[in-house]
Amino acid sequence: MKEYKVVTWKMGMTKNNERLEETLNQHAREGWVVTHIAEQSARIVFERDKNR
Repeated sequence: MKEYKVVTWKMGMTKNNERLEETLNQHAREGWVVTHIAEQSARIVFERDKNR
């Protein structure tokens, strides 16, 4: 079974790429995999196995 997480990305004035990279890496360490990044709404959808 899979579980999903939706994160709304809040862009700031500086270091957007670094903050986005850190957010993606943090979720990856927790076992999450990006399945979709919605450009217009700035939402990132993550997926992982629920029974890890």
